[in-house]
Amino acid sequence: MRRSSAQGVLYGQAVANVAGISGSDLECMDFLQLEGRATAGRLAEVTGLTTGAITGVVDRLEKAGYVRRERDEDDRRKVFITIVPEATAEIGKLYVPMQQAMHKVWSRYSDEELKLLLRFATDAYKGVLEATEALNGVLDTPPEKRANLKTPKSPR
Repeated sequence: MRRSSAQGVLYGQAVANVAGISGSDLECMDFLQLEGRATAGRLAEVTGLTTGAITGVVDRLEKAGYVRRERDEDDRRKVFITIVPEATAEIGKLYVPMQQAMHKVWSRYSDEELKLLLRFATDAYKGVLEATEALNGVLDTPPEKRANLKTPKSPR
C-alpha cells in the first residue's frame, strides 16, 4: 500500500507539473471532481485541510482557470466551487495510462473480491482522513505542549 500510495503521489505530481499547479492543489481538484461542486467548508471536510488552506487552494485553482466560484441561487451568501470542464479535460487525458493499467488489474478479480477491495479502500480513506485531522490537531499545538507520538503495536 505504501508503494502504491507513493507511486500515485509521484504520478499526480507529474500531472500537476504539466498543469502548472501544485500536487496538493491537484488532489483538491480531484475531490471537487468527485463531489461535483462543493463549498469551501465541504472541501475542507473531505480533505482534512483547514478552511483557510482551502481558500488559498481555490484562489490558485481559480487563477489557473481550473475552477470557478458560483453563488447559490437560493442563498446568495453560499458559494460553491465548481470545476471548469473545458480546462480540466486536458488534465484528464494524462490519466488515461493510469486508467488503462487499473482496468487491466481489476479485470483479474471477481465481483466479490472487488467488493472487498472497495470496502477496504473506503475504510482506508476514512482512516487517512482521521489521521490527517489528528495530525492537524498536533501541529496546531505548540511543540512544548504536544503529546509524544508513539507508533502503536501492530494488531497482527
